[in-house]
Parts: sequence; structure tokens; C-alpha cells
Amino acid sequence: MKTMDLFEHEGKGETAPTAPLAERMRPRTLAEYVGQPHLLGKDSLLRRSIEEDKLFSMIFWGPPGSGKTTLARILANETKSHFVSFSAVLSGVKEIRAVIDAASELRERKKKKTILFVDEIHRFNKAQQDAFLPHVESGLITLIGATTENPSFEVIAPLLSRTRVLLLKSFTEENIVEILQRALADEQNGLGKLFIKSDPDVMLYIARLADGDARTALNNLEAVASLAAGLPEGERTITLQFAQDALTKKALLYDKNGEEHYNLISALHKSLRDSDPDGALYWLGRMLMAGEDPLYIARRLIRFASEDVGNADPQALAVAVAAKQAFEFIGLPEGELALAQSVAYLACAPKSNSLYTGYAKVKEVIEKTGYLPVPLHIRNAPTKLMKALDYGKGYKYAHDYADALVDQEHLPEELRGRKFYEPKEAGYEKTIKERMNSWRQKKAAYKNGK
Repeated sequence: MKTMDLFEHEGKGETAPTAPLAERMRPRTLAEYVGQPHLLGKDSLLRRSIEEDKLFSMIFWGPPGSGKTTLARILANETKSHFVSFSAVLSGVKEIRAVIDAASELRERKKKKTILFVDEIHRFNKAQQDAFLPHVESGLITLIGATTENPSFEVIAPLLSRTRVLLLKSFTEENIVEILQRALADEQNGLGKLFIKSDPDVMLYIARLADGDARTALNNLEAVASLAAGLPEGERTITLQFAQDALTKKALLYDKNGEEHYNLISALHKSLRDSDPDGALYWLGRMLMAGEDPLYIARRLIRFASEDVGNADPQALAVAVAAKQAFEFIGLPEGELALAQSVAYLACAPKSNSLYTGYAKVKEVIEKTGYLPVPLHIRNAPTKLMKALDYGKGYKYAHDYADALVDQEHLPEELRGRKFYEPKEAGYEKTIKERMNSWRQKKAAYKNGK
């Protein structure tokens, strides 16, 4: 059958010698895989499911180059499942049906499981995502979706309820250095046959330039190695200067004054934090003209809006998110102006890190105290049994009181009275602070019977 031929071809996973280095160096086993210890560590849920050959449908959520596709292929190999991969950008319901038919035939004829890997699953519309539901629920396919976007907003709720979302983190510099060193030494799939040596600081330089993206790092290493390969065999040593000269776009345009990628994003952040729109716009221009991924910048601006502006100007987050959406809609080069608008707005906004520091305190407390029980009076009590156990007993409904204010504790007993969010006098936070102080005074007065 035609669908079967397509199915078998998709599952072979062979890599041509002429394929890019990043493709040739894809790990094929868990033993070769670097990074993501929170997912693949001993006794982790995913590790146990692999060892017991009981894979569940899941969605990998992580930044570009974090190993989503590679990990999906490894799961298929480790569990002896058949692997089919296609991109949501190029495929539709027709292709989904063809894969489902082939998976059904394969299960009947060979009693073999099918892993269907869908890259950029967030690009599928509701109808396309709906097409997976009955087959995921029946177990005909084990669906592994990959996305760089928040699944809560981009994946339909019924599909989310039938899968587990697993967060993949960017590779650390140490991870990428290890990946690069393997590629340089590997004689079968890597660059080992070229007999290239490297100064110790070169791998770290390439790793930092990649900003957590293993694919970018390997592409840059391949570019450097292709030039080094033209030298006599005994002279093939990559120095830091050689690597910078080889990576013209990332090192010369992006680094004309000796600054590296991580220094430039730091310069942008500090210009924004110091309320300098001129400096911020300059560093934005430097990064964009050098070929930096605009969506990487957009993500950093969104983070800045919450971390350094926060509720001093709640509109800052909306502006940053809108800039990202506008760029995705318009693209280059016109979309750059939306990022510039966001940068200028963030630089001129009042600054407060109260939200950032407050949430950091929350995480620190949770790590120290663990998962404390919810106080009985604010628990939900939908059943008679729960009510009999005093769930919801003594709860004060705010709207039954003047100004909708009640003197009622919402933290666990062990944390009673703790303060996490402490707004400053900056921008709108001054209004929030005044409001919170007023609430505290009124609650105290109500408590004292005044």
C-alpha cells in the first residue's frame, strides 16, 4: 500500500553522510543523550516508562535546539516502536489519516506500536488537533508533539487532558561543550576523520554563541571545521581567533568590538533596566542587523516586562506580548519596528522588581517547607463527606462584608502572616501599595470591631 511505503520510509531514521553535522550527530540511544536530567534521571517518570515499555502520549515544550525531535526518536528506538515524523507546517488532516491507516495496519500485521511525532504541533488548528483524539485515546498511536509555544494556549484542552506536558530546558554551556567535543572526535558521524584539534576556549566560545541551542552550536562548529579542513593536516588547530574569523555573521558583524552574544543581550537588558531608550534601541539594532533570531529577542523582552517592570506598569507585559505577535504576523523586515516599539516602551516604563523578588521568595519557601496542606476553611467542599470533614467551614464570603474585605488567612498555618509581594513607590505600584495599606487598616478596624 502507498501509505505503508510512506510509513516505512518515515521510520528508517538513516542519516546520509552529506547531511549537516547536527543531523549526523543526533544521539540514537539514551546513553548518548546529553542534558534534561529532570526528565531522564534515575526513577523519573519518563525513564521508568521507557524501561517498562509503557510510553504515554506527551508534548515536549521547549526552546529551539533543546533536543525535542532527538528525544522523540530515541523513545521510539528504546521501546522498539515504529517512528513516524512529520511537521505541522507541511501536513494536514489528509496526511494524519494516512498515518493512522498505516499505524492500524502495522499493529494488525506486526503487532508493533507506533509513535507519531508532530513537530510544531501548535501550528495545527483545532480540527487538525481533534483528528488525533480518538486514536490517542484508543492507544493506536502514542502521540509526541513538540512545540516552542505554551501548550496551555496553543493545544486544545481535550488533547492536553490526554497527554503529559514535559518541559525541555535549553542546554547548559557544559552540555553544549560536551556535544561539540563529541562531534569533533567522532570519526563515524562527526569530524574525527579531519584530525582537527581545538584550543580549550574555542568550544566554550561556540557554546556561548549558541545560547542553549545545540543545533546552532553544531552548525557553527561545522562552519569553522570546514575552513580548518583546508589547512595542512598538522596545522588544523582551531584557535579562538580562527573561530571568530570563521563565524563571520556571528563573530564579525555581531561582535565587531570584541563583545559576544551574551554580552549584547546583557547590554540590551541593562539599557532597558536603566531606562535608557537610546542605548536599548542601539543594542536591539546591533542584534537584529547581525541576524539574531527576532523571536529570541521578543521572548527576552517579555521576560523583562515581568521581571523588571512588573506592576509598576502592567501595560508593559501587554506591549511586549503584542510586539511578539505582531512580528510573527508581519515578519522581516517590517516586524522589527514592533520590537523597537516594545523596547522603547519598556525602557521608558517605571521599574519595579517586586513581582520578581516576591515570587522568588515563594519558590524558596516552598522548597524549604514542601507542600503544606490547604487550610480547611478555604478548601472546596462539593460533597457531603467533604463538608463533614470541615472542608470550607468558617469561610467568609468577601461580598457579604463592607468593601468586600474580610480578615481571613489564606496561607498554611506554618506560614501565617508571611509577606511575599511588597510593591514599591514606582509607577502604578504606588497605587497598589496605597490600596494594600488601606485594606490592612480596614481589616484591622473590622477585627477590632470599629
